[in-house]
Amino acid sequence: MSDKITRISGLVAGSNKIVVFTGAGVSTESGIPDFRSPGGIWSRFDPDEFTIQKFISSPETRRKQWRFLIESGLITDALPNRAHLAVSELEKMGKLRCVITQNIDNLHQKAGNEPGRVFELHGTMGWARCMDCRTRFSLDSIMQKLPEVDYLPECECGGMLKPDVVFFGESLPERTLQAAIVHARSCDLFIVIGSSLVVYPAAYLPLYAVEAGAKLVIINNSPTPFDDQAQVVIGGSAGEAMERIIDLVKKMHGG
Repeated sequence: MSDKITRISGLVAGSNKIVVFTGAGVSTESGIPDFRSPGGIWSRFDPDEFTIQKFISSPETRRKQWRFLIESGLITDALPNRAHLAVSELEKMGKLRCVITQNIDNLHQKAGNEPGRVFELHGTMGWARCMDCRTRFSLDSIMQKLPEVDYLPECECGGMLKPDVVFFGESLPERTLQAAIVHARSCDLFIVIGSSLVVYPAAYLPLYAVEAGAKLVIINNSPTPFDDQAQVVIGGSAGEAMERIIDLVKKMHGG
C-alpha cells in the first residue's frame, strides 16, 4: 500500500481543484451501519417500509420510520473519523473544490468542512421539512417534542414533517445533483472514498470527471465498476489511507 499512498499523495500535491466523493464506507468507520451490505440496515429492516408512498399514506409507517431514525442513534451519536478529518484538511490546504456525499450523517460538516462545499445527494438527517409549506426544522428541535407527539411530528401549519433525506421512490435533489455534476466536470482530481459506485445517477459522477480530463483515485473496501478507469485503487480502510495521504502531502509541502 505504501507505493499507492505515495502515488496518490503526489496527485493530491499537484492538484488544486479536488472533488471528494464519499459513500457508506466512510460512515461505517464512525459506527454507522451500511444500508446495503450483508448484515446492514436492509437485512434487518424492510426497505419497502421506507418508501415515500408509504410515508405519506400510512401514519403507522411514519411512526415506524421516525422511531427507527431517532432511536437507532445511528446519526446523532456518531462522530467524524480519520477519513472525515483528512477531507477537512484538504479544504484547509486550499485544495478541495467540494465534497459530494451519498451519506446523510452531516459528519463532513462536523469534521470542519464548510457546509457550502458539501453536496448531500441523499439529503441530511440533521433536518426535517414540512411537506406542505416546505419549512425546515432542525432535528434537535423535533426530538425535544417527539415524546409529546408519539413519533408523528407536525409543522405549525399542520403539514406532515419528513426527514430531509431521499426516500425510496423520490428523486435526488435536482439542484444539488446538477451542482455536483458541474464540479465533477471541472475538477483536476476526483477521489472516491468508501463508495461501491453502483447507485445511479450518483455513480456517473466519476465518469464525468474522467471524461473531462481529471485523474481518478478510488479508496474502497471492495472493487467498483470504475477501478479500471482510476490511476490508483486502494482496497482497505478509508481512515488509514486518507490519514497517511494527508501526512505525506504535508511533508511534500514542507508542513
